[in-house]
Amino acid sequence: MSAKTDTEVIIGGKVFTLSGYESEEYLQKVASYINNKMAEYGKVDSFRRQPLDTQSVLLQLNIADDYFKAKKQISLLEEEIQSKEKELYDLKHELIASQIKLENTEKSVKSLQDELNENEKKVVRMETELKDLREHRTSNVRGSEGGNAEQQNGKKPVGKK
Repeated sequence: MSAKTDTEVIIGGKVFTLSGYESEEYLQKVASYINNKMAEYGKVDSFRRQPLDTQSVLLQLNIADDYFKAKKQISLLEEEIQSKEKELYDLKHELIASQIKLENTEKSVKSLQDELNENEKKVVRMETELKDLREHRTSNVRGSEGGNAEQQNGKKPVGKK
C-alpha cells in the first residue's frame, strides 16, 4: 500500500489540504475537476442567482450525475468487452475446427493423390502388358503364316478365316 499523501489544492479560490493514498498528481486532478465544474456552472445566470447552499447542492448533484453516467459507461464497456471476448473465443474455436478440417482434407487429398499415382502406375503396367501380349500374339500369328505345325495338323491359326 502506498504512503499517505497530504497535498494542498485550491478549490474555488480557497486552499484545502487533501489527504489520501493517491498521488499528489491525482489529488490535484480531482481539485481541477471541481474547479472546472464550478467555472462551468458559474457562467450560467440562473445558477449564479441561487443562494450559495443551493449552488453547492446543484454542483454536488451534477458531479454525482457525472459519476453515475461514467459508472454506467464503464458497465456498458465491460459488457461489450465480455461480448467481444466471447466472440473471440468462438472465433478461435471455429478457427481451430477449420484448421483440423483442413489438415484432414489435406491428408485425404494426399491419400487420394497417392492412390491415383498407384493407379496410374498400374495403368502403365497393364498397357505395357497389353502391348507385349499384342506383340507376342502378332508375332505368333506371323509365325504361323509361314506353315507351322498347327497348319500341318489342319488347325486354323487364330484370327484367320
